[in-house]
Amino acid sequence: MSDREGIVVRSHGGHYYVDTGNEVVDCTMRGRVKQRRGESDLIAVGDRVRWSPLEEGGGIIEEVLPRHAVLSRTPPPPRAPIEQVIIANPDQVLVVMALMNPPPNPFMLDRYLVACTAVELPAVIVANKVDLVVAAMAADDTIAEDPRGIFALYEELGYTVHYVSAATGEGIDALRDVLRGKLSVLTGPSGTGKSSLLNALWPELDLRTGAVSEFHDRGRHTTVVAQLLRPERDTYVADTPGLRQFRFWDIDPEQLDAFFPEFAPYLNACRFQPCTHTHEPDCAVRAAAERGDVPPLRYESYVRMFEHGF
Repeated sequence: MSDREGIVVRSHGGHYYVDTGNEVVDCTMRGRVKQRRGESDLIAVGDRVRWSPLEEGGGIIEEVLPRHAVLSRTPPPPRAPIEQVIIANPDQVLVVMALMNPPPNPFMLDRYLVACTAVELPAVIVANKVDLVVAAMAADDTIAEDPRGIFALYEELGYTVHYVSAATGEGIDALRDVLRGKLSVLTGPSGTGKSSLLNALWPELDLRTGAVSEFHDRGRHTTVVAQLLRPERDTYVADTPGLRQFRFWDIDPEQLDAFFPEFAPYLNACRFQPCTHTHEPDCAVRAAAERGDVPPLRYESYVRMFEHGF
């Protein structure tokens, strides 16, 4: 029987579920494919594979086709520092942050954006739970500062930001248009509403969602393993587990400044080359941050990443 092609939409316990376009086939891995295991996940959700059907049902993966892109991280200690592939072959990454409950964490957002920039993946920011902000600002105990102001900074830097509400449907139609015809990753911290957003976009998915812990003001993990959903023809969306830590894979600290686009006009003006932009005298990047030409919050984010490791 000749090999057929498909895309891995889920993996669990050595089983790889391959979408053929007409059905999803439960496949295992051919021995010779296992022999090529290195310092990375051998087969990941999003991989395109060649497989052969088995007479008793199911199939066996014969070959993993070359990846054109990958979003990866290093697993947190004490696990071995190998490449943990979140998704293979994505066209874009949607970083989902909540405006409230939990409050937005710009330092975590910057880590995701740096990871996308490092592998040349387009990143779109999704600011969810806009309904909570509107309600809080209308209440007697109005919030002191509109959290949407944090995301305005990223719009000024050239990032696309979608303000949406999974609860009320605000911004959902425009977000659906962004996803159509592509393989997209929805990622971000726990509790930001990724599964709720997918349910709002395509209610027939009926994904499990969870409440945010009031004690810790952060979300519970409701997506246990990454899975690739196909809500429409030629549209794939990866719903990923909430990540409370995002550790970079294969990023040299000396290259970090290249992933902050607002640093670019100043990189060649530093007195010392190379410059870490953390302590050297006559550092043009640090001077720009002190003047406000580089957003101080972004500069602080850079220093945190550089000094505290990946």
